Amino acid sequence: MSRGQGETLAEASLFSPAYHCDAIASTDVLVRIYPKAALLAAFDQDPKAAQAFSATLAHQVMHLRTRIEQRNIRSARERVRHFLKLNADGRTVALRGTLKDLAAELGLTHEALYRTLAKLERSGEIKRAKGKITLARARKRG
Repeated sequence: MSRGQGETLAEASLFSPAYHCDAIASTDVLVRIYPKAALLAAFDQDPKAAQAFSATLAHQVMHLRTRIEQRNIRSARERVRHFLKLNADGRTVALRGTLKDLAAELGLTHEALYRTLAKLERSGEIKRAKGKITLARARKRG
């Protein structure tokens, strides 16, 4: 799973006697390592920090549940529609990486994603531009 700036890794190791986790950076990164005992002590001393960390974990759980829900959608078209609707700021989805990254996140081959986006664009449901996808306005029925 790819991570972005400011995200955490191996959070579960804080609450487990042994938790094996590793990561591979695909770009240059700066990593901060916090000793488990010191971090847990800091949470005891600063309940607001502990609450903020808990909120971060809760958001990660919600995001993972959404990804599982998306992966259970069989149709590539419906899976992409679901992603776009959930991630639109207004009508625009700013892509956080490449289309290959998005395909991996959605559990699709990049070829299937490219075909699906092309079909959605041809049908007028979306417009694509560099780094973003805009949803078409809903058509009035009447």
